[in-house]
Amino acid sequence: MATASEATPIRQQYLDIKAQYPDAILFFRLGDFYETFDRDAETAAKELDIVLTSRNVAKGARVPMAGIPHHAAEGYIGKLIERGYHVAICEQIGEGPVKGLFPRQVVRVVTPGTVVEPGLLAGDRNNYLAAVVVGEGRVGVAYVDVTTGEFCATEFETGDPAGGARQELMRLRPAEVLLADDSQLALDGVGYVTRWPAWRLAPDRTETALKNHFGVASLDGFGLANRPLATTAAGGLLDYLGETQQPAASLLVELSTYSLADFMVLDAATRRNLELTETLRSGQLRGSLLAELDDSVTPMGKRLLRQWIGMPLLDKQRIEHRLDQVTSFYEDGLFRAAIRQELAGLGDLERVTNRIASAVANPRDLTSLREDLARLPAIKLPLEQKAELAPIAELVAKFDICDDILQLLHSALQDDPPATLGTPGIIRRGYSRQLDDILDSSRSARDWIANLEGVERERTGIKSLKVGYNKVFGYYLEVTKANSGAVPDEYIRKQTLVNAERYITPEMKDYEAKVLSAEEEIKDLESELFYELCRRIGEQAPRLLASARVLARLDVVATLAEVAAVKGYNRPELVDEPVLDIREGRHPVVEQHLPSRRFVANDAVFDEDERVRIITGPNMSGKSTYLRQVALLVLMAQMGSYLPAERARIGLADRIFTRIGAQDEIHAGQSTFMVEMIETANILHHATARSLLILDEIGRGTSTYDGLSIAWSVVEYIHSHPRLRSRTLFATHYHELTRLADRLPGVRNYNVAVADEGGRLVFLHKIIPGGADRSYGIHVGELAGLPRPVINRAQELLAELEADGGATGPSAATSQQLSFLPDASPLLQELRKLEIEGMTPLEALNKLYEWQRRLGGEGDSGIGDKG
Repeated sequence: MATASEATPIRQQYLDIKAQYPDAILFFRLGDFYETFDRDAETAAKELDIVLTSRNVAKGARVPMAGIPHHAAEGYIGKLIERGYHVAICEQIGEGPVKGLFPRQVVRVVTPGTVVEPGLLAGDRNNYLAAVVVGEGRVGVAYVDVTTGEFCATEFETGDPAGGARQELMRLRPAEVLLADDSQLALDGVGYVTRWPAWRLAPDRTETALKNHFGVASLDGFGLANRPLATTAAGGLLDYLGETQQPAASLLVELSTYSLADFMVLDAATRRNLELTETLRSGQLRGSLLAELDDSVTPMGKRLLRQWIGMPLLDKQRIEHRLDQVTSFYEDGLFRAAIRQELAGLGDLERVTNRIASAVANPRDLTSLREDLARLPAIKLPLEQKAELAPIAELVAKFDICDDILQLLHSALQDDPPATLGTPGIIRRGYSRQLDDILDSSRSARDWIANLEGVERERTGIKSLKVGYNKVFGYYLEVTKANSGAVPDEYIRKQTLVNAERYITPEMKDYEAKVLSAEEEIKDLESELFYELCRRIGEQAPRLLASARVLARLDVVATLAEVAAVKGYNRPELVDEPVLDIREGRHPVVEQHLPSRRFVANDAVFDEDERVRIITGPNMSGKSTYLRQVALLVLMAQMGSYLPAERARIGLADRIFTRIGAQDEIHAGQSTFMVEMIETANILHHATARSLLILDEIGRGTSTYDGLSIAWSVVEYIHSHPRLRSRTLFATHYHELTRLADRLPGVRNYNVAVADEGGRLVFLHKIIPGGADRSYGIHVGELAGLPRPVINRAQELLAELEADGGATGPSAATSQQLSFLPDASPLLQELRKLEIEGMTPLEALNKLYEWQRRLGGEGDSGIGDKG
């Protein structure tokens, strides 16, 4: 590599700029190409599958080089961003070279969390950039979507900072996470992690950055009082955007703080098991809850609906408010259809507004905004006609149709402007007197050239004479060789072709100079006027974004009403008491994917003193579907949706926990059983009496006796622990667990009804009281297609085991193994008679010490006595 003293001026310019962005791939503009050099070139060639060449940068010195056409840059940038790279865009600036060299500077740095190009973004989801700051037992998280202007922060207490941060990030699913370069936090799998210098995340620096950005002396008005980590995270995001996307940072005019106590926190296992936004098997949208509920017609609505599904509310008043808005559309089909029809024509008003305000818009973005604004009056009119309804009146009050911005766009923008800057015809006549004067002055020259062909044909008598233009010669006169004898003397031959000659005239060149000079002036002035227009609209971005959010809300509540009307959903009743009473409930996804039969509805009605429901039955009979169905209906109710049920009365759940399925995490050194136990432990440590627990086949990942013992103990713990006593659905193949209903007053047995018709197993998919009489495992194996010899041999072995079971068979052994509390135990009798509610904590502790002493004595037939 050439030394600095040997490098050419343009090479030195590149090195100086690259030194400022060492961690980004620098796209260096050279004419019509973006060039990359050195290691950047090697990386670009490998990742983008483009040719790696070299360039001479000094005498005898060449460096690797790889380039892409500037007009195709977006696609190439997208590929690099998908792989987690940062790309610094370096443009030529100014109108010409300075001392033989074009000035250049980086105009923006594109990272996974700061993308604004519509072709690189999914329209149905947010593209978040998040920052995480960890303190002693506390975590601060902030996130921003530069395409919509959403900017939020929170701080929460946690005994596990890494786990707490990961859980919130799993909800947000950010494209990029900002983390201090000295942080020990491991956040693999939650987005691309960008390490930011720790000094840039210093509390004083970030707090000052926020105050300066919002022009305030205190951050208390933003809810950041006593939230230093949230303040640091939010200020760190601003600092990062200032380095990478300065125009986007200027769009952040609001900062909202939120609390995890405002909505139901769903851990990663629950989100995965309930298939809220993607399926377990394929990881795709189809087959998820979102896919069934999302009939929204705008990109803003699709993003908001995804947020609602991921953040069920805990405040009954807010949920009822959403339901009231859904009801307003549900009860009036014509009103709903009119609003949805008008919304369907809208583009992405949020992201278009932010592109315009970020100075990265093109003329078609302004055209899109104009078309969207022109539709707003037709949307607001039917809302105003329903304004006597309080839920609708609130939307009307917040709905600004921004008519002044629409008029500005009508007056400034041509009806059909070109797609890119640099092509004349963007600005409408009458908007700029200066532009109109240039257009008028060039019109005569254009008219002269336009009429030249006819005039010269008439003057020379050459009927085949043509006027043409190319970039080499400009305008010219073309005459066939057969007519060359009739060419006037003032024609100047410029080019000879096979069958023709091309000529110019001095007068033609004069008019050409006038036209081309005017075109350059028009391009420059139109660009100037365009950016000024974007600046004026950008100043009104808060109004436009507020209206975009009203439109998103309209879309979501109208969509939920439409889905409810089409699919037969009903409004749930929400109460504060721990009630679960769902009648004729249906799984919102499964019922839509049964090709040839009707979905069998089921109740989920917990008695007043019922806590744990043990559900038995064969595989494939519908246990897991039922479990997920109940959880999804509770979640849907708390997000503000109608439910696929005849009626439902639901007590607000603070959390929904699920332990369903077995997924090895070999890459993390965790077996199926270890994952199962970790997830179960998480549930038992964090659930409360207001939680809904969905547990499927706890203990099946280990030996029968171990697994059964763990499952039994888990049920006892949930049922009897003072902090828990949660509403629980517990599906199992361990039939021995049905005995718990005789031992624990809050346990009930249910099973999936099965009919045995002449040896043929028929699943009825109906949940009925009582435990299953047997497992039907061999019948399921037969349905699955096991070879007949295997089925026959299995039946023989089952008959032998059942015949030999007696006092030594599995059931007896298991019963003996699980005799945790023998009925004959004196201590058990004493425990049953104990009036726990009337004891003080000290009395309870003394009683425990007494029992412990008695259990330690020889010959005592206490709880631990086996005989």
